[in-house]
Amino acid sequence: MFNLTNIQKRLNSFQIIILGFLGMILLGTLLLMLPFSSQERVVTPFSDCMFTAVSATCVTGLVVKDTATHWSLFGQIVILCMIQVGGMGVITFGLAIISASGKKIGLWHRSTMQESISAPQMGGIVRLTGFILKTSAMIELIGALLLAPVFCKDFGFFKGMWYSIWHSVSAFCNAGFDLMGTREKFSSLCYYHDHIYLNCVIMLLIIVGGIGFLVWHDIKTQKLDFKKYTLQSKIVLLTSLLLILLPFVYFFFYEYNRLPMTDRTISSLFQSVTTRTAGFNTQDLSAMDESGTSIMVLLMLIGGSPGSTAGGMKTVTFAVLFLAAITVFGRRNDVECFRRRLPETAVRNAGAILFMYLVLFLTSGIIISRVENLPLLTCIFETGSAIGTVGLTLGITSKLSMISRVILMMLMFFGRVGGLTLIYAALPSYENNNSRLPLEKITVG
Repeated sequence: MFNLTNIQKRLNSFQIIILGFLGMILLGTLLLMLPFSSQERVVTPFSDCMFTAVSATCVTGLVVKDTATHWSLFGQIVILCMIQVGGMGVITFGLAIISASGKKIGLWHRSTMQESISAPQMGGIVRLTGFILKTSAMIELIGALLLAPVFCKDFGFFKGMWYSIWHSVSAFCNAGFDLMGTREKFSSLCYYHDHIYLNCVIMLLIIVGGIGFLVWHDIKTQKLDFKKYTLQSKIVLLTSLLLILLPFVYFFFYEYNRLPMTDRTISSLFQSVTTRTAGFNTQDLSAMDESGTSIMVLLMLIGGSPGSTAGGMKTVTFAVLFLAAITVFGRRNDVECFRRRLPETAVRNAGAILFMYLVLFLTSGIIISRVENLPLLTCIFETGSAIGTVGLTLGITSKLSMISRVILMMLMFFGRVGGLTLIYAALPSYENNNSRLPLEKITVG
């Protein structure tokens, strides 16, 4: 007999998070296979539906079927729901449903929610969940209203409003799914490459979603008093700013220097913002040189911030690794930032995450390159986009074989759920004890 209590005792928080995402993917796949999910009213192959469901739930944006021209309104609604749940987190929605039903939120639910959104403590987790849902709905509504004048003018009122809602949710959730295929398939936002207003709204939604709910809660609590922010909020804001400005300078002077000044500026800024997990593009990415493509791969691997709608290694991981390197170069004992000392566990976790991401995305890129007989840089761009849950592509996604698609689906799932979550879910936990093995020094570097 089905017993939820027994399940709670047998599964840890990490396993529940994984099962939640898998359940959402399976449900989305089955709904997309229904004949009325496609515009031609035919059954879409299971593999295509599965790839789309994984990409939507993991807020990636890689597609094998053009979203606007292949899927019906019902199919698009299913995809948008998966984007919304995947962006907010399956556990967040589950906890909200339990709370709304009047049931008691137990310790097990709170612990799972804490792991899901990377909250520092369990206290106040229910209030934080409410803040996440209310803030997300408000931001997406404002985004849709800001986009409405543009899309309603181009597509009419009803279709324009649907496009506004869709792109607001997709941008805030850093998903990168678009409905611009009605102009040209797989064209993303290239038609609006010189539309300053639309570009700015989309960029703001991407940045807000990628910064993370914990940072916005900190901003709400402490207002604009930066000194009172938590260390994580300070690191997220500073790192995010640098990862926007530095790539912007490169794109401005080396990639888009042939464009008119206004188009050059907005395209460079948009490329810098979208690369770290959003997945929209306003310029032809295949026209970029190898240096620009390589920089984009690095940005995609870094991704957004912890507890956000974005994927990737996360900005804090990158910052901790950078600070650890500075500590070694300066021959200091402790990793420090903003007059605070970072715990050794944070440095070890950051190193482990970097190792996992590099091994997975490089190995997968090499395999796809051999299987598809494609240039390695093109393939690692695709795998970097998948594991960073970005969604940018050099145009090869829809042409890949089943083996390569399965690899990309695994990378997207890994990038959204998180490497440590998968490891902790798969491996048993070990109790700490006071006994330690003898220490012997080795030489590295």
